[in-house]
Amino acid sequence: MRRVAIVNPLRTGVGTFGGSLRDVRAEQLASTVIKALVARTGIDPGRIEDVSFAQSYANSEAPCIGRWAALDAGLPVEVPGFQIDRRCGGGLQAVITAAMTVQTGAADVVIAGGVESMSNIEHYTTTARWGSRSGNQTLYDRLDRGRERSQPVWRFGEISGMIETAENLAREYGIGREESDAYAARSHQRAAAAWSAGAFADEIVTIEVPQRKGEPLAFSKDEGVRPETTTETLGRLRVLMPDGTVTAGNAAQQNDAAAACLVVAEDRLDELGLEPLAWFEGWSAVGCEPAKMGIGPVAAAKKLLDRAGLGLDDVDLIEINEAFAVQVLSVLAGWGTSLAEVDDRLNVNGSGISLGHPIGATGGRILATMLHELKRRQGTYAMETMCIGGGQGLAALFKGVD
Repeated sequence: MRRVAIVNPLRTGVGTFGGSLRDVRAEQLASTVIKALVARTGIDPGRIEDVSFAQSYANSEAPCIGRWAALDAGLPVEVPGFQIDRRCGGGLQAVITAAMTVQTGAADVVIAGGVESMSNIEHYTTTARWGSRSGNQTLYDRLDRGRERSQPVWRFGEISGMIETAENLAREYGIGREESDAYAARSHQRAAAAWSAGAFADEIVTIEVPQRKGEPLAFSKDEGVRPETTTETLGRLRVLMPDGTVTAGNAAQQNDAAAACLVVAEDRLDELGLEPLAWFEGWSAVGCEPAKMGIGPVAAAKKLLDRAGLGLDDVDLIEINEAFAVQVLSVLAGWGTSLAEVDDRLNVNGSGISLGHPIGATGGRILATMLHELKRRQGTYAMETMCIGGGQGLAALFKGVD
């Protein structure tokens, strides 16, 4: 199979829930980052052979968002597109699927990425189409409902949501509130330091947000980073479940963002005038108990590294998607390591707790941040891992360019 390059991974700034990007629809976020990718790489749009895009909370306002966004971005009508959903892992899966397409020779150049506008996720009903003889119609919040119904109830019972899965891990691995808050503070401090150092400059795409009066707002920064966060300030927040550890401060945010990259066959790089940022080396996906979905990266990473003949110590940068602070700490315990042992390699610029977790876009957001950091460090291997609602783990390995 052909070697696959990752070229110019980009992302928008991440908007907070109901924040600056609230009035920007998912399809607009997606087409904006695609336009920027084409402009920055100088790729002839006619050479793009597919668009692989993730969205976990899709609707019929922009069905098959890969195709919809490709058309909205002005790509030739001949360029197809499709949509992927592996929940939190969707954005990474979009890149993986594009890589397999290129490896097998079905295409030379694919755009891959993901998008989510959690601020615009709608309420819906399942009973209105045929009417009801009497009584009320129920409107479900698609955000909450997707978490509650992440697994078949007949087989696994009721799960109130992702918070419950995090508390299950806290009990199993003996992780307390203070430890979780300390990790969350670390995330915000790392993200704030990265912004101050200009670490995100090469990966950010500006979004023009129309205003009711005056010029559009140029949005180009992660909105949820709180530099002043400390373990002490987080300790004042209430837990979300009785006798629990999870608070709004040590859990991932709900967000709006998009990310994309070019996935290109090695033997086409020179012809197209493209410079690879990294090579795609491999991937793995596993299932785990839905009630402990956060532990998915443990088995996924082991499977991936075993196949590659590598150990955790061989990886220069490690990313865990930071659904919850306790989830990250549980994964480290599952790997047989500790935060102290991987502190200089793990989520070094923050992640879901600080930068945000725009579900379908998160995999692409992490990829952009991770690979640009790998280049700065002149590292060899970077591994991205994701826990996934419903009980899955996903991992992918990338190699820096010599």
